[in-house]
Amino acid sequence: MTILGIDPGYATIGFGLITAERAQVNMLTYGAITTPAGLPLSRRLYQIGTDMEDLIGQLKPDVISIEELFFNTNLTTGIAVAHARGVILYTAQRMHLPVYEYTPMQIKQTLVGTGSADKKQIQYMVRAVLKLDHEPKPDHAADALAAAITHARLRKARSIERQVQQQLEDRTRQGEVA
Repeated sequence: MTILGIDPGYATIGFGLITAERAQVNMLTYGAITTPAGLPLSRRLYQIGTDMEDLIGQLKPDVISIEELFFNTNLTTGIAVAHARGVILYTAQRMHLPVYEYTPMQIKQTLVGTGSADKKQIQYMVRAVLKLDHEPKPDHAADALAAAITHARLRKARSIERQVQQQLEDRTRQGEVA
């Protein structure tokens, strides 16, 4: 399975494509889509949509894993990022791709083991998990790879959970479990 991780933004959108088979994850490519600062927001959003469509068409992922928004102190920036995220979600849906969304805390917990991990810890774990000789740059690309790895790991956990649930249901039907 190929997973396209996305770190949403309106100035810089990080992306990272990985393969996930069983417990193995491998990085295929990563980078960033950027929009010029001087453009009106509507033009930037249009560019994000067309660039995402081109990227998806080129990389052909099976699914998209995108980071949910976390509003810190700058509400104006948060709203612009929310608009950009909406364009990304719309583009994925238009191209018939399943989208999985994860909070920053879920990503940190999955990669580092604590929801309070800092950016350096995330970058270190992305590098270690993908066996890279350097930390992915820009930081947005590392965050996108982290979102992709999170989906790969949680997808595996959900698969095991479904198997156990199915076995329990089968045993219940056969009268083995009271």
